[in-house]
Amino acid sequence: MLTPAENELLCRVEGDTPMGALMRRHWVPALLSEQVARCDGAPVRVQLFGEKLVAFRDSEGKLGLLGEFCPHRKASLAFGRNEECGLRCLYHGWKFDVEGNVIDMPSEPKGSALPEKTKHLSYPTREAGGFVWTYMGPRDTMPEFEAPPWAPHDQARVAIAKVELPCNWAQIMEGQIDSAHSSTLHSSDMRPAKGDAAARGDYWVRPSTDKNPRIQVQLTNYGMRYAAIRRPIVNANTHDYVRITTFVAPFTALIPPNSTYNLASVIVPRSDTSSYFHFIAWAEGEQAGIDIDAWRKFCVLAVGEDVDAYFRPIKRHAHNDYLQDRGAMENGNFTGIEGIPNQDIAMWESMGPIADRTQERLGASDIAIVQFRRLMIDAANAFQEQGRVIGHIAPRLAQAKLRSYQGVVEKSVPWRTLGASDDEVKVLAGLEDEAAA
Repeated sequence: MLTPAENELLCRVEGDTPMGALMRRHWVPALLSEQVARCDGAPVRVQLFGEKLVAFRDSEGKLGLLGEFCPHRKASLAFGRNEECGLRCLYHGWKFDVEGNVIDMPSEPKGSALPEKTKHLSYPTREAGGFVWTYMGPRDTMPEFEAPPWAPHDQARVAIAKVELPCNWAQIMEGQIDSAHSSTLHSSDMRPAKGDAAARGDYWVRPSTDKNPRIQVQLTNYGMRYAAIRRPIVNANTHDYVRITTFVAPFTALIPPNSTYNLASVIVPRSDTSSYFHFIAWAEGEQAGIDIDAWRKFCVLAVGEDVDAYFRPIKRHAHNDYLQDRGAMENGNFTGIEGIPNQDIAMWESMGPIADRTQERLGASDIAIVQFRRLMIDAANAFQEQGRVIGHIAPRLAQAKLRSYQGVVEKSVPWRTLGASDDEVKVLAGLEDEAAA
């Protein structure tokens, strides 16, 4: 359980809250590149940490992320004309470039000094891994942008499903680092079978029937890794089935992969009580991968069918119980809800806009959840008191090299070495030695 004050510290991201300020010191995955794919296309509303913004791609392909409301009379720039390398407000024609400079003021006299005196809110942007990224902290603290784990190089094949949800970021992230629930909630879509974990058409398989994983956690300087250790179907006396999830603070969870593609989740706070959830399948090398349309169909988050053009649910939502099919449940489907993400969404939203963690009864399967909460609460306090930013503390590890893991291994194999690069093993071993000393 958390105290009310701890729950507030973990969840609140708007304004000058410690958690929101900490997150602003990271590059934020603000929206999908496909949402602003066309030069001079329609601007797109974006909300981050309660702040309303508008994104656009100008005539030369440059990306802009500006405050939504024109500094003149506060009309929304989301209605603006995106033309000739700038976004023009419809109300009086003020026009802004991607850096927030005023490049035209037709309503003001020629020679007016007002354009030079007016600077609109803008944030720097980068583009990588299917996202437009932004930095919303002070410019003098802006770190170098680096490739994300799911797009470590230009050849990575990335498919992203997205949905906007009316609940706090933390309860969604907790779902990404809760391995125990997958054996129950997703049991109809993640089925036991001999062999490797794999994607088979409209379901996944994995080599274990064990619903009671042993959870072990390794804290890192970028977040944490944890192992869910289960009995495998084959050679249970000599081997373990190990699934390692890697949490890269504050937005990313690298989910254990299957033989077809790797998996990641990215959760970005819109406000205290709403979030953007992204579920990512990515592949490299000889992995088969999955294309974006097939991925969104598998997730039951297809644009135009399950979510609208702004990635808001239009088919399954709390008001219709996510189209839960009780008849299908009677015939063996565990949840009666289509799509692994939708099964999760029903659970996250049922907790309320901000989950009340003061009344919980946690068990052994919740060890990783407890560690995540303590990690992020401590990180918010350390930032507020000392200015320390989790993930920016030396020795730093390149995010592009971070991985999750799944596999059946001999019991004697130390799980902390699985899925980790040699550099990461050395760095994390050193941090553990320092902590022990």
